[in-house]
Amino acid sequence: MDTQQRTIAKNCKDAAENNTMDFPQIVGKLIEAGFDSYIVDFRRQTATYYLPNDESVEFTTHETAVPVAAVLDGEALGAAIREAQNLVPGYTYKGFCAKAKAAGCAGYMVSFSGKRAVYFGRAGVTHVEYFPGSR
Repeated sequence: MDTQQRTIAKNCKDAAENNTMDFPQIVGKLIEAGFDSYIVDFRRQTATYYLPNDESVEFTTHETAVPVAAVLDGEALGAAIREAQNLVPGYTYKGFCAKAKAAGCAGYMVSFSGKRAVYFGRAGVTHVEYFPGSR
């Protein structure tokens, strides 16, 4: 992985946290830079970006005071995802993360080739969200 790819991944993470780029813009930048996926781990407060050759770079993410709930509530998580997709007034990525954790989401993986995000709870329960228009 070169310095430019590391910088792009860091800039995308920061842009999400600062609400200066939305999800489709971030995905586009990461794909253009050669990444094929990334994982956000709410419990470790990390975001890891992967290239197809399995090289990766990891960054610390923002902290939230909200703990990850014991059980994944797919309905509550789905509502938080819809707010993000629709960029409802007052939406922030940090607010989304707090809602996702309260809904029992311990983290999520975004696969560009799979055109989906897989959200997972503490017990391995998953919620799959396909990119809009990909199904």
